[in-house]
Amino acid sequence: MKKAIFLMVSAVMTAATLQAQTAAELLKRVDDNEVTGTIVYEGEMIIDYQNRRYVKVMKAWGRGNEDSFVEFTNPEDKGTKYLKKGPRLYVYSPDLEKPALISGHMLKESMMGSDLSYEDTVNNATLSSRYTPVIAGSENYGGRDCWVLELTAINKTESYPKQKLWIDKQNGDVIHSEQFALSGAKLKEYTLIKADVFGSRRFPVQYEMRDMLRKGSKTTFIMKNITLDKPIPDSVFSQRNLGG
Repeated sequence: MKKAIFLMVSAVMTAATLQAQTAAELLKRVDDNEVTGTIVYEGEMIIDYQNRRYVKVMKAWGRGNEDSFVEFTNPEDKGTKYLKKGPRLYVYSPDLEKPALISGHMLKESMMGSDLSYEDTVNNATLSSRYTPVIAGSENYGGRDCWVLELTAINKTESYPKQKLWIDKQNGDVIHSEQFALSGAKLKEYTLIKADVFGSRRFPVQYEMRDMLRKGSKTTFIMKNITLDKPIPDSVFSQRNLGG
């Protein structure tokens, strides 16, 4: 009898271990697709808010999770620039005498009136390094067969303590995700519109974000003329390039 109980417990533990490994493998596949060494692109943020539309146009450069530089080029925001160096994020616009540091709770605020926070736009760290994943089941989402992955943050400082991902079983695309507060309140929703193939990776080039705390709001983010994993000069990520 004791041997039978031992075998049952062993089987349950083995199944749990296999699920954990599979969950980790799924999340690693997401990271392999979406986390870049370097990226250069032209982008648009189409913000629909309370029956009005705003279009922001930008050029952007990123290197790992340490450096990023964004310059807005649409007439209303021309000359506005953001620079991330390590943990510090700076903004400069023609209205400012000098660059301003964005820190603390300000990082959670809307970037340029969009549904993306400053943290959303500059965080390029892997999900695998920040969350513990568990497979919650299998569902059809938007006509696609998906694994449902639930993520729990490893560190208490994470902006979204919990996340839920719908991952296409066939190609590994994250076709939808939801971000939650520790209380369980839903904070954000992400929906993939389009992914393109770059070498061995499938990279999201168009998606929609919704901030659940903003009524009647969504932001469509479009990336064009993308270059991945090519060297970028250090001068791009310099205070001099920021101006002011």
